[in-house]
This record gives sequence, structure tokens and C-alpha cells, in this order.
Amino acid sequence: MTRSALEFARAILRCLRFSLAQMRGGRGLIKRNGVYYVPLWLPIALALLLASSLFWGDIAGLVHRGAKSAIHLIGATSDVELAEFFAPTVRHWSGKISHWSAQHRVSPHLLATVMQIESCGHPTVISGAGARGLFQVMPYHFAEGENMLEPDTNARRGSAFLKQCHQASDGVIGLTLACYNGGASVISKPRESWSHETQKYYRWGVGIYSDAVAGGTTSTTLDQWLAAGGRHLCARAERELGF
Repeated sequence: MTRSALEFARAILRCLRFSLAQMRGGRGLIKRNGVYYVPLWLPIALALLLASSLFWGDIAGLVHRGAKSAIHLIGATSDVELAEFFAPTVRHWSGKISHWSAQHRVSPHLLATVMQIESCGHPTVISGAGARGLFQVMPYHFAEGENMLEPDTNARRGSAFLKQCHQASDGVIGLTLACYNGGASVISKPRESWSHETQKYYRWGVGIYSDAVAGGTTSTTLDQWLAAGGRHLCARAERELGF
């Protein structure tokens, strides 16, 4: 296979993997607030079209294998190797993230992305707004008497809210992340009306998550998040975890 064909195949694989992750179970094109989101059937149709051509046979084979890999990544509930670009303090929780993914039926890549942005793996951090722990869960999500900073409890409540957002957003990952940050009401509002924080959260979350699902070794979006203040949060996490 030529270099250009290989690069084209990789681009198709990234599109396929992200579309599967974004639209798991989706049936058609989704339009929200004037934005169209890629449906599941589109990359599959593209893969079938490629497979029907002898000229594209080698690329189609790669797409077919990539599709299987993408499905595994989305549905994985056993040990998952997190992308190496995640902060060391997030990868510190890899085993737990795999466990929480299986227990709560939430993508490990989504859990890692949220942990990266929310706490960078700092288990006892409390925000100025009162959000707590690894997944920065607000107190009203907990039952009376629960230890909000205990990692398993924090992950359970954070995962439950993520699933609510996922359902409310018809499975669109970007809107799921925006909901997690800004509440369910943002889903039905134009994106330009979102708070600046939620708009940044959407951009960072989608970029980091898609890079993780695609199996990337680096993430430009994560680098941007670090430069925008995330590095300070990760430094606090390193001190807390004794790195």
C-alpha cells in the first residue's frame, strides 16, 4: 500500500471510530442547534463502498479491521489500556477506571476524559462551586451520609450523571460532556448561549475523547487544556498522590 493510501485509510478509521463512539446505537442524522452530528450509518456505508471496489481492497481491509477495533473500544468492560497521552495521575487510576467502566457500563475512555478535565486524578480536590473528588460531582448527586470523596462512591455518582446526560443527548458525546459540565438544560440551547466554561469543556472533551478512542499517542487538545490551566491542576494531583 502506498503512503498516501495508508494515510487515507487511517483517516477513515479515525472517522469510523469516533462516529461509532459518538453515535452508538444511532439510526440517522441528528441535528441540534443548527449542527449536524455524524450518524453511525455513514462511515459504515463508506466502508462497504470501499469494500466493493477492487482498487480499494487493501484500504477496505484496514477499515474492516478498524471497525471491529472501534466496537471493542466502545463496548470494552475489561482492562483497557488508556491512551499514553493522559496525565500520569489519570493513568494511575487505570485499573479502577476499567472496573468502574464494567460496573457502571460507561466507556472507560469517557471516564478517563472526564477525570482528566475535572481533577487530573486528584481524589480529594474540591472546586470553588463545591464539586468534589475525581469526577467533580456536586453534593446534591449524593445520598445522605455518603463519603463524597471516596473514589468508588464518587465514580458511581459521576457515572450515573454521565449516563443521564448521554440518554438526554441521544448519545451525542459532545452534548453529553456539555451536559455534565453545564447541566441538562444546555442540550436544548444554542451552543453560542452556553457559558464560556461549557463551550471550552465541550471542545476539550470531544477532542481528548476522540483522540483516545482513535488510539492516538498524542493529543493536541489535551496539550491545549494543559496550557490553559490544566497543568496547575495536574501538579496538585501529583502532590496529592505522591508523584
